[in-house]
Amino acid sequence: MRVRFLSLGCRVNQYEAQALEGLFSQNGFTVVLDGEADVFVINSCTVTSAADRKSRQAVRRVRREHPGAVVVLTGCLPQAAPDAARALPEADIVTGSLDRAGLVGKVQSFLRDGERRVSIPAFSPGEAFEPLEIGRFDESFQRAYLKVEDGCDRFCSYCAIPLARGPVRSRPPGEITAEVRRLVRAGYREIVLTGINLSRYGSGWGSSLAEAAAACEEVPGDFRIRLGSVEPDLLSPADWDALAAFPRLCPQFHLALQSGCDATLRRMNRHYTARQYLETVEGIRGRFSNPSVTTDLIAGFPGETEAEFEECCRTVEAAGLLRGHVFEYSPRAGTAAAALPDQVLPAVKKERAKALARLCRESGRAFAQTQVGRTARVLLEATGGGYTDNYLYVQVFPPGQVPHGAGGWIDVRLDRVVEDGCHGIPINTDCKTEKENEDGGISCFH
Repeated sequence: MRVRFLSLGCRVNQYEAQALEGLFSQNGFTVVLDGEADVFVINSCTVTSAADRKSRQAVRRVRREHPGAVVVLTGCLPQAAPDAARALPEADIVTGSLDRAGLVGKVQSFLRDGERRVSIPAFSPGEAFEPLEIGRFDESFQRAYLKVEDGCDRFCSYCAIPLARGPVRSRPPGEITAEVRRLVRAGYREIVLTGINLSRYGSGWGSSLAEAAAACEEVPGDFRIRLGSVEPDLLSPADWDALAAFPRLCPQFHLALQSGCDATLRRMNRHYTARQYLETVEGIRGRFSNPSVTTDLIAGFPGETEAEFEECCRTVEAAGLLRGHVFEYSPRAGTAAAALPDQVLPAVKKERAKALARLCRESGRAFAQTQVGRTARVLLEATGGGYTDNYLYVQVFPPGQVPHGAGGWIDVRLDRVVEDGCHGIPINTDCKTEKENEDGGISCFH
């Protein structure tokens, strides 16, 4: 039986979909990446109303285009909105964010008797972390995502994720070490720690995110560790000091700002001020060598005035960001923000999102300019470029002219700013002529 996965949303969703691929493979299914399949699994997202809509559309499209297939809807949408998910007749099986290991059995049962199954158990206090293991990663450039935390207890006024993901729970350090060891032996050179609220890692036993990084550091090998998104107010100065002690940790931090205006942050139920955010950024720059900061921003949150938007823009300018992901505010049914007065007009949200995106591009270009003249180590991708440890994209070779050995490390000198980051010249001149060593490798790779 062929099974195909369609995963929407965040890196955690992508990780979980790939873990499900492994479970289905172990039970005799053949995973296909495109084309026809006997079973389609839609791993849904509910972070915005647009994500909800795309998840529902995916279910309907699969049923329409593959009428004889088994259609499975799983993940965040059913968990956050179970009634809406049950009401999708196109889905043969509907499950939430719990008991992913049981999904194979549900599909096998449906194949035997053809009876529709809807099973969306609620989260309970003390929920255990569900161990999942990845057998295959989509990316060819040796980056692996490792989920170490699940759940969120923040209840930001715009967000339904606590409903979809349940309470905070963390992967034990010993399991992290074992999984990193397996990934490094398989050849992965960058391990990205991910979670729904990564900053809350270890809170169940009085620990912190540094313990997860320490678990990675126990593994020998030539690899680096990168953190997913962290909250600007949940890591203390002591936490940052502890993280700065790990030599493999990439000096790039995705600090979710959401808004640079204090009044807007209060309506969002975010627990920091713009000044505190900037102080956190400065603290990072004082602890790490040549770090960068990336962020998320929401444009047009309910009640956002022109003056508040301008305050947000000033904070973004002051932060000196490498990159910002900008979203127009999208109301989510059942969240506090959806009922707030003074909803911003769609046209205004769109214009503000464009303005914030422009500021972020300008900030990123300014950051890239500070990198010109430096040397950097790049993890080369098939595109001919790759990322430094501080997440600056560097174009090294022209697309389509990548030498043998893509996926390895390459040392470069950053000589100029280009559209997406910087251009880099291989420090070993043999690279420019693609001269090979006796073992067939390119001499600038390590």
